[in-house]
Amino acid sequence: MEIITLDNGIGQLISTDAVINSVEDGTDLVGNAYFQGVNKLIIDEKQLTPRFFDLSTKLAGEILQKFSNYQIKLAIVGDLKKFESNSLKDFIFESNKAGQINFVNSTLEAISALNR
Repeated sequence: MEIITLDNGIGQLISTDAVINSVEDGTDLVGNAYFQGVNKLIIDEKQLTPRFFDLSTKLAGEILQKFSNYQIKLAIVGDLKKFESNSLKDFIFESNKAGQINFVNSTLEAISALNR
């Protein structure tokens, strides 16, 4: 799990694979970001296990709570319209409204959301 720091001080997870498959992986990512002094992080939805987007697994809630506890703002980038669950759509809407966790379509949108 590698995090690079962008010019604007925001961290971005670099990987072409799903690297967050469990709560433990999410905890490791939070720890790595915290250790590197990153308090804003961009990850791609492809780096998350598909189970993350199935709210019945509670995986999203458990992982995202770690980011909130350590006050690390998060932007998840991807085409999230492909997920048809109404509860997931509501979760994304409410998360974006609060601003701690953001679901966006592009890295530019992620940077904008994290700098609000």
